[in-house]
Amino acid sequence: MPNWGKIARRSFLIGSAAVAGGVAFGIWQYRRDLPNPLEPGEGEVTLNPWIIIDAQGVTLIAARAEMGQGVYTTLPALVAEELDVAWDQVRVIHGPAAKAYYNAGLMSHALPSTDYDRTAWQEMMIEAMSIIPKTIGLQVTGGSTSTLDAHDKLRQAGATARETLKQAAARRLSVDVETLTTRDGRVIAQDGTELTYQELAEAAAAIDPPRRVALRPASDWKYLGRAMPRLDMVEKVTGTATFGIDVRLPGMRFATVRMNPRLGGPMLSFYATEAEAMPDVDRVIDLGTGIAVVASNTWLAMQAADAVRIDWGPAPYPETSEALMAVIRAALDAPPNSTLRDDGDVDSAADMATDRVIEADYTVPWLAHATMEPMSAAAHFTGDRLEIWTGSQAPGFAERAAAEATGLSPEQVTCHVTYMGGGFGRRGEYDFVVLAARVAQAMQGTPVQVTWSRDEDMRHDFYRPAAAARMRGVIRNGFAHALDGRVAAPSVTRQSMARLTGNAPPGPDKGHVEGMFNQPYAIPNYRVSGHLAELSVPIGFWRSVGNSFNGFFMESFMDEMAIAAGRDPLAFRLDLAEREHGPSAAVLRAVAEMSAWTAPRPEGTGKGVAMTHSFHTPVAVVVEVADRDGDIALTRAWIACDVGRALDPAIIEAQMVGGLVYGLSAAIMEEISFAGGEVEQWNYTDYDALRISQMPEVSVRILETTGHVGGVGEPATPPAAPALANAIYDLRGERIRDLPLNRRVRFVA
Repeated sequence: MPNWGKIARRSFLIGSAAVAGGVAFGIWQYRRDLPNPLEPGEGEVTLNPWIIIDAQGVTLIAARAEMGQGVYTTLPALVAEELDVAWDQVRVIHGPAAKAYYNAGLMSHALPSTDYDRTAWQEMMIEAMSIIPKTIGLQVTGGSTSTLDAHDKLRQAGATARETLKQAAARRLSVDVETLTTRDGRVIAQDGTELTYQELAEAAAAIDPPRRVALRPASDWKYLGRAMPRLDMVEKVTGTATFGIDVRLPGMRFATVRMNPRLGGPMLSFYATEAEAMPDVDRVIDLGTGIAVVASNTWLAMQAADAVRIDWGPAPYPETSEALMAVIRAALDAPPNSTLRDDGDVDSAADMATDRVIEADYTVPWLAHATMEPMSAAAHFTGDRLEIWTGSQAPGFAERAAAEATGLSPEQVTCHVTYMGGGFGRRGEYDFVVLAARVAQAMQGTPVQVTWSRDEDMRHDFYRPAAAARMRGVIRNGFAHALDGRVAAPSVTRQSMARLTGNAPPGPDKGHVEGMFNQPYAIPNYRVSGHLAELSVPIGFWRSVGNSFNGFFMESFMDEMAIAAGRDPLAFRLDLAEREHGPSAAVLRAVAEMSAWTAPRPEGTGKGVAMTHSFHTPVAVVVEVADRDGDIALTRAWIACDVGRALDPAIIEAQMVGGLVYGLSAAIMEEISFAGGEVEQWNYTDYDALRISQMPEVSVRILETTGHVGGVGEPATPPAAPALANAIYDLRGERIRDLPLNRRVRFVA
């Protein structure tokens, strides 16, 4: 566990002062009800921000963005379980941008400490800091926090609505409320009289709801804890779901943009005569840093944009991948930004003649989000109002940014959140929304759908940063005696938060070293330092953030330490985890059993293991590979995770497999490279992903012992790459320390 005495006193005091001030200021804010953003139409009643009742039935609000991770099912299930409605009667929509839909769960990542051994004092601090998202209305889908944040909040909303409806029924029937029960959207009296929620809704809306209602025990659950039918599935498989790219409005025109491929550089001039002469091209708009072309359809707009000749200015960063990585490597020798773990005495650890010291350097490249649906947004500007339709992970930020860009107040802007064809953090940004708003302002009175080409999307991302690590370990008597890890990269947290909020958070950057400093291994001398590289390449939150590269560094080096100790890699990890964190040890034992780890391996096969604790969830992965005439095939993979409470096992399994695929794709073949200041990758042809024919057979086991709700959307990504790299070593004896792996290995089906 971290040595709190060695954490910088300055950061500790700043944190304490900020939280104390927040508590003092925020008690009233925390206790008062936030305004209900739902405005009921004729014949509708809203009992709270998550429930609408009308003649057709009950509509539940999912205030987190649905991008395939299942929140349109799990979050309504939390409400429906307590509200007591029939699942086949449930409808679900996305809520508007509103403070009521704040995500307090984001604060669970705020303290610069490990996540697996938080003290009661640390839990109290996190609870106190949850005031901050409520006060500012931090409505964000990210950090694998949707279910964690919603677990108690939405169940309480459902229970409160249920009891309020019962009170309305008690008044109508002149009976004691305690004599009433509910079932499938009806209140039932002892004499058999039944009143539907629709009949009671208007009267219930006039009743002051109870402040706190006892929640139902898990033993009484009907929906939670089992696989439920996905409420978004029918629309998606029939093609009737509306994604941002699908929005169509009367009189709509279609546009695309071209921005400087030297990211952040200026536009010096452009020549648009040829494009403007094309039939059905409305206009070419000067956006200052680029152009937009508006036409009768998207394909025509893209063709016309290609016809515009543009003179771009230089990039504000070194122009090649090699020069960029040189800056990152150099940061390893600079003073650290953080040392969030410094147990024992690493510098004096190798003081016995029999100690074995091992060292290794690792690198990973820049990565794109590469969402299946490119960035898109529809907008309609009428002079004093702006409406936006888009898939957004942060609609409140999008509204405020669009308002500022068009000279409106935030109250004059409305963001309608649609389904999104992938997010992974990319749609937490608002650049594509701002560009659509500016195009709509230039086309005042005409709704415009702005869709980026795949090339524009790939080359104008907020990338996962490239990173480098320098690792040093000491083996004593076959055990890990010391580990010293240094990691260098640009700071995602600082750049993203400066962009989103106008302020880069000072002090130690936890996100920069997560996945390395906070791993549940009982290494007596354990130090991790984070070194920030100053580069202006645009970067942002990418699935599992710092864990995505630190998981590769840490778990590859754990394998190297195990081999140096002459130990089995899984047993080596299990010995360390058992003395530090029971649930992490349990997922290692589970994945060992699932994969028959100790059984003899057929000739021409290899297995690799990795375990990462991230987003409050330990995940262990074993990957099996096979030799195919000198090439590598992925044959099987096993995942064991401890999510604390499995609210929907089918969704959890899907997220674990999806996270694995995302991590394996990045490990094998994905890389963003720079030449002349420009991104060299244009499309999936040169930024590929794992194909179905290459997929291993995957098995998942879900454990529930940690005692809290853990994240599921991201924690399977970090251990994927090291498990594969370790499997290749097991097969070939070749240690690969730099990603992507296809620089050295050819992968086949």
